[in-house]
Amino acid sequence: MPDSTIFDRINSLANEEAGLWERAADGGGLETADQERLEVIKVELDQCYDLLHQREARRAAGLNPDEAHIRPPEVVEGYQQ
Repeated sequence: MPDSTIFDRINSLANEEAGLWERAADGGGLETADQERLEVIKVELDQCYDLLHQREARRAAGLNPDEAHIRPPEVVEGYQQ
């Protein structure tokens, strides 16, 4: 998967996230389904950023970035900031 595809996915997720927050700001708050979707978006964004970091690290090491893979949520959500 090329970096541009990952960036497209990140942009799509970020736009969806912004839309959910805009709806919430209109005074109605977030419904349970929206809250759940925001959590899914957060995890997917973390996976995308992790994949980009993996690809960059592989490039820097002279390895094929296409061999990077999406890590499961329990891995990317366990990283410490």
